[in-house]
Amino acid sequence: MAAGDEQHAASEVLRGLARHLNCLNEDNKATRKRAIEQIKRETIDKNLSSGVLQEVFSALLKPLLKCLSDPMERCRETAIMMLSEFIRCVPKPEESLPYLMPCLAQRLGEKDIQEPAEELRLSAMQMLTLTVEVCGKQLAPYLNEMINILQRTIADPFPEVKRESCKCTVKFAKAVPEHFHMQAESLVKPLMQTISHQHSRVRVSVIEATGAVIQHGSGKNIGDVASHLAQRLFDDSPQVRKAVTIVVGDWLLHLRDRYSYFHTLVPLLLSSISDEIPEISLLAADSWRQVGTQWEKENEEDLKDKMDFLLTPPPFYPAGVERPGLGCRELVVRNLGRLVPAMTHDVTDWLVATRVRTSQLLSVLLLHAEDHSTQHLQPLLATLYRACTDSEKDVVSNCLAAAKLLGTFVPPEVFLKLLLDHVSTPSSPSHPWAPLMVLAALLGGCSKPLLKPHLTEIANTLAQPDVCQEYQQVLYLEQLLACVDVLLHQCESDCCSVSLQLLQVLVTVQSLCTEPHLSEKSAQFLCKVQSLDSVTELYRQHMDQLLGWLSASVNNWSSYSPQRLQLHIIVTQSGPVIGEFVSRLMPLLQNCLQPDKDPEMRMSIFTMLAKLLLDAANTLDSQGLFRNESEKFLCDVLLPNLVWQAGRTAAAVRTAALSCLLALLHGGSITPGQLLCIEGKLSPQVLSALTEDSQMGRLMACRSLSCILRLIGTSLDPEALNKIYPELLKRLDDSSEEVRSVALQALGLWLSSLTEDYSPQVYAPHLQFLFRELIVYLDDPNSSVQDQVCETLVHYRGQKCIAGSQEDIL
Repeated sequence: MAAGDEQHAASEVLRGLARHLNCLNEDNKATRKRAIEQIKRETIDKNLSSGVLQEVFSALLKPLLKCLSDPMERCRETAIMMLSEFIRCVPKPEESLPYLMPCLAQRLGEKDIQEPAEELRLSAMQMLTLTVEVCGKQLAPYLNEMINILQRTIADPFPEVKRESCKCTVKFAKAVPEHFHMQAESLVKPLMQTISHQHSRVRVSVIEATGAVIQHGSGKNIGDVASHLAQRLFDDSPQVRKAVTIVVGDWLLHLRDRYSYFHTLVPLLLSSISDEIPEISLLAADSWRQVGTQWEKENEEDLKDKMDFLLTPPPFYPAGVERPGLGCRELVVRNLGRLVPAMTHDVTDWLVATRVRTSQLLSVLLLHAEDHSTQHLQPLLATLYRACTDSEKDVVSNCLAAAKLLGTFVPPEVFLKLLLDHVSTPSSPSHPWAPLMVLAALLGGCSKPLLKPHLTEIANTLAQPDVCQEYQQVLYLEQLLACVDVLLHQCESDCCSVSLQLLQVLVTVQSLCTEPHLSEKSAQFLCKVQSLDSVTELYRQHMDQLLGWLSASVNNWSSYSPQRLQLHIIVTQSGPVIGEFVSRLMPLLQNCLQPDKDPEMRMSIFTMLAKLLLDAANTLDSQGLFRNESEKFLCDVLLPNLVWQAGRTAAAVRTAALSCLLALLHGGSITPGQLLCIEGKLSPQVLSALTEDSQMGRLMACRSLSCILRLIGTSLDPEALNKIYPELLKRLDDSSEEVRSVALQALGLWLSSLTEDYSPQVYAPHLQFLFRELIVYLDDPNSSVQDQVCETLVHYRGQKCIAGSQEDIL
């Protein structure tokens, strides 16, 4: 259609609309509504040609814009609909901008938004987005109006308006980048206020808009948005995390001043590599490769000298792990100094999600940094110590994985210099096990050839009293064992050179821990790497040194000394091996069991010895060597501890010593001949013990007398025998029925011990007194005592040496 024809057609249309246009000014709402709907039917609905439509639009623009402030919602809705259609269909929509933009700025960009209906605000924003799409650069003069509108609508209460505003922001930024950057900064605040909106789709839109604002802005606001984007990496919605990954990857590739912000942006993208959603993880990894490749090309001259060296993987690189590209590694290395302090801060954040993501990122960074992490070793170790004390298991496991990488890339002579000092003197008294946990992880990452020269230094540190004896927490002891286990698994047969130190650690752990099974596997593995058949063989190999180790400190032992517990573990677990080293053991026992030593310590050691002496043939006397020492042991160790002293503690010590004496007599470790030689020293102490306040003490004394009589009764002279029975008779009135019974048994043994040397005529008064006393108990209230007394009298009635005297009495 020719231009003249189009103008004529347009005039005809407008002539037909004249009355309706006048009706738009009427006070009656229904009249205005009918008028604007009629205008729509006569224009938009008639499918007019673009030229005619352009002419009609130019004539209707002002009346329609005036309708945007009409009190009736339906009129405003129709006006927005018509304006949108005109903008979409006319060939020159930009001609409407001088009138359209001020009107929209007034309706949407004022401090108090003029349009009350949220659906109409959405329609108006959609119209503005359409305007940006069709007008593009023509909107440059209206930058202020656009920014004012977007500032308000991004923070609009209606979620769909927020989303549409973000969409409009992206399109506007791309349409006029050369002008947009001048005021882009003013959109950052409303975007960051909206980025945590409860609707995930709004959060996605805000992140996309933020990407455009920063990309086409000055770039100076990255610091303001980075922390907000970092929080969105923990978002429950995968789409939100994906949006962050895309935006950050795009910035790293295309941001004009990206080199200044690598230290801020790189952690955000690398964090997404550990995302639980494979799609996001792969997307982040692909973006990161592109960033590294681009940086490598842009800095090719600087990398020329390093190219060959940096392309060769370091020795002992973790198996099954793909090595990052050269550009990626260099980017991390050059920014690591600024990243490590941030990691140290975030790994103690109050949010669990932040700590978990930071710990994951730490492994990724160390994998890229490789041996360059050496220069940051001190703060890295401090970070790992803190992370290992976290209550969240994922944080701990992630940081241990990072520590293992650190052990792979940092030479052991470097990390051991720092780490072993921290093991010896932990910086945190409340978490002393943290350095041990980190040490175990680093050793696990270190290779055998590099670790071998340092085995002695490590083992000596672990075996130091301040390290292996200072703390009794189960967690500390577990980490101590973990260090031993990793040494055994990493170095295997090379551990033969430090077998003693490792055994000392295992003995200490087992002595301090309430769960002995903890160290059993470690001890068995220590045997395996040395091709030893059993743990007893391991003890045989080191028993002399172990006893020397304990003897060095025996003068200072107390009930709180770990050495007392170590002695218990060594002598009980070594089985028959301890019998081969009696000559080394006896001076140790004599020293720590002197009467002036700690009473509680002596009690526990006597109790331990009692158990061993009951099975002496398989323990202390397995080689027949203890028998040669038993007389000395009895005189120098047991008897001094049987001397009466006031107090309950002293009584408890005497009871423990009596139990040890009884075990010695029962176990067969002392011969009758040896016992006969020292009977003069032994009997008075045992007879004295018959009057102990402790029932158990009296019982032990009675049983010990029975054993003495059984072993050497017939060899005792009458005078020695006559000292025994009166004390036993006193026990027949004991408050304990068990003591009375044992005393009667001992009296029976006493009677069995009378030989022809015991003349009835010479010792008749003693026998008469004995039988007279026994007869009294035939009327005892306890029938079992009556029976036992009767059996004793009847059993010995026919005994030749006493028969006459017994009959005279009866």
